[in-house]
Amino acid sequence: MVDLSVLPGFLGVILVFLIPPGPDMAYMLAVGLEGGRRAALKAILGIATGMSVYAAAVVVGLGEVARSHPDLLAGLKLLGAAYLLWLSVTTVRHAREVTAIGDVAAGRWYLRGLSVSLTNPKIILFFLAVLPRFAGHATNTTAQMALLGTVNVCTEFVLYGTIGALAGTFHERFTSSPRASAALNYLAATVYAVLACVIIIEASDRRSSNERLCTIAAIR
Repeated sequence: MVDLSVLPGFLGVILVFLIPPGPDMAYMLAVGLEGGRRAALKAILGIATGMSVYAAAVVVGLGEVARSHPDLLAGLKLLGAAYLLWLSVTTVRHAREVTAIGDVAAGRWYLRGLSVSLTNPKIILFFLAVLPRFAGHATNTTAQMALLGTVNVCTEFVLYGTIGALAGTFHERFTSSPRASAALNYLAATVYAVLACVIIIEASDRRSSNERLCTIAAIR
């Protein structure tokens, strides 16, 4: 059996972790501006898939292996930063194409979201730090961890999906104007580039990131 009494406290910790701007939130904002609401929906599905992979890894015990190799996690962060820089460059090119010939569909939003999520190892560190603290009185720890991971994924899906959809309304309003649409693409490219720089800084300072996660995990 699982212990449902821990869910209110667990949701509170999730919101403390999710509400401050982070890679996934910034990415969803950029996707909404660049591709609209449909793109945001596909992107958040990709992010949710990536989070589910990390949650499953923690449930089966692979998360401890990842945490014991911090260089691997830092490498994943740098890979994610490189990917975001590539997105920034391609988005600028897309903006120029929009200015010249009208709107051009970027596509592959689901795969982009999946890639961004899988190269954000802070997710697995969060799961490792927090999920065990909410085992409660569950008689089946594996089922309890799976439940908590599912709740976490669904919460982020709703929260960040809403942010992406709201950002997508601006894209829908200006899509008829090539110049306005191009401006939104330039703005999205800027978000990707800034986000990549932030991730690079985080990767070079692993200690402060881990301390933050421990602080969040201690809330209860």
